[in-house]
Amino acid sequence: MKKIVLLGFLFLISSTCLWAQDIIGVLGAFPPELVLLQSKMENKRDTVINKIRFTKGILSGRPVVLAQTGIGKVNAAIATSMMIEHFKPKEIVFSGIAGGIDPSLFPGDIVIGTQVTYHDYGAVEESGMQYRPTRNPYTMAENPITFKCDSILVQKAMDVSAALKFAKVKRENGSFLPAIKKGIIVTGDVFVSSESATQRLRKDLNAAATEMEGAAIAQTCYQQNIPFLIIRSLSDNANTKAKDDMMSFYNIAAENAAVLVMAVVGKK
Repeated sequence: MKKIVLLGFLFLISSTCLWAQDIIGVLGAFPPELVLLQSKMENKRDTVINKIRFTKGILSGRPVVLAQTGIGKVNAAIATSMMIEHFKPKEIVFSGIAGGIDPSLFPGDIVIGTQVTYHDYGAVEESGMQYRPTRNPYTMAENPITFKCDSILVQKAMDVSAALKFAKVKRENGSFLPAIKKGIIVTGDVFVSSESATQRLRKDLNAAATEMEGAAIAQTCYQQNIPFLIIRSLSDNANTKAKDDMMSFYNIAAENAAVLVMAVVGKK
């Protein structure tokens, strides 16, 4: 009986010490982007705050809090703000899919964000889209047009990716391991499936990938001084085939992004 009590006491102490550590925030937009991460979490405990579910647990040996943002910039900003306010993570990592802009990348490849920016914030003039900075609502100071992902997290992602066993991606010309590349990720509240749009985003912003949440998370983290990283696995090339390709590559892209996120979380 004494042994059982002692073991329980030691487990309680170890668990308390573990949760006393800094927590890492993990976000994803869609359920498939989080399924693998949730399945690998231990000691899970859900908390619903204002209709957003946050799951605390242990992932890759580290304490994390995980949440689904939903689609789009507003949803992403709300979930990120609530995560920061209620759980105070030391850093935030986003895992999800995106459309490829860089012509050297194909569905299934992975972009580790170095910078994130909006492609739909600014002014539309006769000469075209004029990109403008957002502002901090408290100080009214201009934010940078491009938000930089944390350099330490970017390097961690690059370091761990070399040794990971990603699932192969089946394309028309064979099966391939995903290419891993650093690049600029652009965000807007639109699903891009246009050759002319991808060419503009490449020309104007040097974009590698486009999606619908990253810059909102980046701006929120920037204004709250939280290091962040955006990881995107390509489900399509943001062209006229984007909708069909997304149906084919969605699950494998989401899974491989999650594999990389777990490795980043686990690396101290």
